[in-house]
Amino acid sequence: MAKHNELGQKGELLAQQLLEDKGYQVIATNWRHSRAEIDIIAKQPALLVFVEVKTRSNLSLGQPEEFVTPKKERLMASAAFAFMEQTDYNGEIRFDIISVHLPNHGLTQLKHIEDAFFPGLD
Repeated sequence: MAKHNELGQKGELLAQQLLEDKGYQVIATNWRHSRAEIDIIAKQPALLVFVEVKTRSNLSLGQPEEFVTPKKERLMASAAFAFMEQTDYNGEIRFDIISVHLPNHGLTQLKHIEDAFFPGLD
């Protein structure tokens, strides 16, 4: 497996653990619809949360969350609405980002950005 894929998987596992520690119930990971993928789908009472995880080992080009593009937001929204349709969910939703910094040497940093974006509102 490529090094960047391993880094991404580590970040997603840390993000999943963070959500579970906060009381979220993780109901799906790496959920795909067409060309879109949602890293984590989690639930709180009366709320479904779609989470994009961005992991970087180096911050020289910017914070991990800065790499969530409008295109990624649109793809994520498309997959989220497909998930809602397939599961017959019609309650509240939210789109979050979990930013993970995994330096080669040093402390791991996680940042949970709740309500990071709402697709269609640029």
